[in-house]
Amino acid sequence: MLLVGLTGSIGMGKSKSAELFEAEGLPVYDADASVHALYEKGGAAVAPLSEHFPEAIKDGAVDRTILGKLVLNDGEMLQKLESIVHPLAGKMQKDFLETQEAAGKKAVILDIPLLLEKKAEGLVDVVVVVSTSPEVQKQRVLDRPGMTEEKFHSILSKQMPDSEKREKADFVVDSTISVADAHRQIRDIISRLDDIPARALAVRKALTT
Repeated sequence: MLLVGLTGSIGMGKSKSAELFEAEGLPVYDADASVHALYEKGGAAVAPLSEHFPEAIKDGAVDRTILGKLVLNDGEMLQKLESIVHPLAGKMQKDFLETQEAAGKKAVILDIPLLLEKKAEGLVDVVVVVSTSPEVQKQRVLDRPGMTEEKFHSILSKQMPDSEKREKADFVVDSTISVADAHRQIRDIISRLDDIPARALAVRKALTT
């Protein structure tokens, strides 16, 4: 089973691209959605986070806005957060891969925002980077509710520059023109996946045995 890592900086159109891959029949694991599930009432991350970030727990769930403010520009707090959440999210991803492999899927999409920042490209067979111009990126992000210039630049400072991501990509989806144009690019990428050897899943299994 081929593991396709889908990534891209904030505002690049990665989430829409994931939807387009899914529309073409490729199962998608959404790393952000998995974390959302961990933060919901009854989620596996609520209890351990309540020990270190009690003010972020509201009505039995993690308030992401409060949590975000607590770790914003605080590397030590962010590291603590990641040490709790990443193992839990990793298990969810492992379960997803096992389910899709058992179902006989030939390829899956792993939608992982910080794939390259975490130097995890060796755990996928293909890296797809979604990109657009800096002007379009900034406008998209600042149009989001609650977003500010300060928050935008803080997020960017933690992400690899788009030019470097493009260099590390096997394929680039340019989301600038339109959704239809991005969809055309994605169909072209899918048509070329059969020529790529699937090795990453075996690497992952070797690392966990």
